[in-house]
Amino acid sequence: MNPTCTATRPAVAAPAPPRRTTLRPARDVTAPGARVAALYRTRITHLRRHPVQHYFERSSYSWFVDLDALPRVPRWLRPFARFEARDHLWGADVDTLRGRLDAFLESKGIDLPGGRITALMQPRVLGFAFNPLTLYWCHDANGVLRCVVAEVQNPHGERHAYLLPPSGDDHPAIVDKRFPTSTVDGVGGHYLVRAPEPAERLDIKISSHRGDTPAFVATVRGDVRPATSGQIVALQLLAPAAPLMDALSMRIQGVMLRLKGVPVGARPSRRSALRCAQ
Repeated sequence: MNPTCTATRPAVAAPAPPRRTTLRPARDVTAPGARVAALYRTRITHLRRHPVQHYFERSSYSWFVDLDALPRVPRWLRPFARFEARDHLWGADVDTLRGRLDAFLESKGIDLPGGRITALMQPRVLGFAFNPLTLYWCHDANGVLRCVVAEVQNPHGERHAYLLPPSGDDHPAIVDKRFPTSTVDGVGGHYLVRAPEPAERLDIKISSHRGDTPAFVATVRGDVRPATSGQIVALQLLAPAAPLMDALSMRIQGVMLRLKGVPVGARPSRRSALRCAQ
């Protein structure tokens, strides 16, 4: 009598859970303490107290990056996050953003060889770039924060940069206002800038003063998010075409202020608009 063979089905391994892909830096980082990119989901507020009362807020997002390790975004997401030097500061289009910032610092007598520079910015989205405010935190080779550069851009695409000392809650940086940032803005007076380097929380506050009274106060606040493909997609739903919407929002607010009787501010000359000031 022949023995009966019973076939057994091989065990099938359970499928591994999907992994969340974190974006990698574009290249190796040699500066000490370099970080992987992060995202901040932000709430931006503007409060104008003079010459009229006006307030608005909007949701957006910002990237926090190391200039020596800009994120490498998957090909299918590149239309929503392109980091290009031509969208910031001044110089040849072939320059790197780090090179442009180093040149600006050198023009101010500052040399930070081997130091890490982090930045809060909005990348190019769907071919459009607009950054009302870009902040750069400049460290020396020992990781000590030496200065902050605040780059501003108005709706006409003109840019200006301010060199600031490090600031905190109890000692905001003070800088003379030399560039109009909106269609109803002028020059004169000064800014108080509180711009600590973000960690788990982002908390930026800038106020424009003429005398002792703040005429305008802007805040950018938010919580950190990992720079993953999923987060990038989610933020496109939260704030689609963010740079374009930011530019459009500034123009709409300018129209509303003019309807309230605020006169149009004078635009700077082409030469002054391209000059970095301390």
